[in-house]
Amino acid sequence: MSSTEPRHTALDAVHRSLGATMTDFAGWDMPLRYGSERDEHLAVRTRAGLFDLSHMGEITVTGAEAAAFLNFALVGNIASVGVGRARYTMICQADGGILDDLIVYRLAETEYMVVANASNAQVVLDALTERAAGFAAEVRDDRDAYALIAVQGPESPGILKSLTDANLDGLKYYAGLPGTVAGVPALIARTGYTGEDGFELFVKPEHAVGLWQALTEAGEGVGLVPCGLSCRDTLRLEAGMPLYGHELSTSLTPFDAGLGRVVKFEKEGDFVGREALTEAAERAGQNPPRVLVGLVAEGRRVPRAGYAVVAGGEVVGEVTSGAPSPTLGKPIAMAYVDAAHAAPGTEGVGVDIRGTHEPYQVVALPFYKRQK
Repeated sequence: MSSTEPRHTALDAVHRSLGATMTDFAGWDMPLRYGSERDEHLAVRTRAGLFDLSHMGEITVTGAEAAAFLNFALVGNIASVGVGRARYTMICQADGGILDDLIVYRLAETEYMVVANASNAQVVLDALTERAAGFAAEVRDDRDAYALIAVQGPESPGILKSLTDANLDGLKYYAGLPGTVAGVPALIARTGYTGEDGFELFVKPEHAVGLWQALTEAGEGVGLVPCGLSCRDTLRLEAGMPLYGHELSTSLTPFDAGLGRVVKFEKEGDFVGREALTEAAERAGQNPPRVLVGLVAEGRRVPRAGYAVVAGGEVVGEVTSGAPSPTLGKPIAMAYVDAAHAAPGTEGVGVDIRGTHEPYQVVALPFYKRQK
């Protein structure tokens, strides 16, 4: 197989049978949409959507010093995560630049699963392998050991309850528990990326098709639809959730991204990037970097990543993500802007869209928050 051939998930034939428009994403052939991305988006907001996320990168860390090793390799306090819980964190370079944002699940006392973004899975695997030297910990590439299916939206708990006897009511946000779903063993996690309640199901690839079909049947009566990556992007954008390569990159520290809270200086021992991040925290305190804000269009033109944010004829920032918002009915964007123009309600801010300064309103993130 040549390196230019995209990888296929275990659900590839299912997507094609459903008429999905496929796209290359981080070296994987993935469904972009099945029909209308707006309809898929609204289904997740009001009913439920089914996603294939098997392109995500699972890395298992085991051993007596697994917790100490992850505390050294990542910026979060992973040792304080209880068994069955999960934590959002980041892996940074020695200079503080973000290599990736991650979710780490503690599966057992000395076993963790690190889930990396598809585009960074190899980078994260290489960095963890290198940083494990000297620790009684093993880093294992488990990308081929799992398929990952997500069911997201207000109807998702009911759909999943009909297929499992696992205690979903007791499963908190950012937690995971082993269980059986539709007769197959799964790690059931509650760590969505859409702004809605929902679940991720990590299963063996050979069980993926059967599980997808069981979920599809269980959701028929409540309006569950298959959803592609396109609506996943608009859902996470409305929810103000960062995407690596857009809001996060090696040229930004967590403090630049407004996510300094994930860096836990109080944990014991050194960690990669500690010194640089200490300086970044001090800089951010004295002279705030550009701030990540929400922008809502007054017109109909959609801003895209890389477009300049302007005020008074000057460039004051840059759009990182932009799309039409099906929920708001207007184009929205996330952008890094100078602190002087970052307060919600700031007047006179625009986006340079092909030479025209389109008026935008600065708003606090997220754009959308579900009613609990």
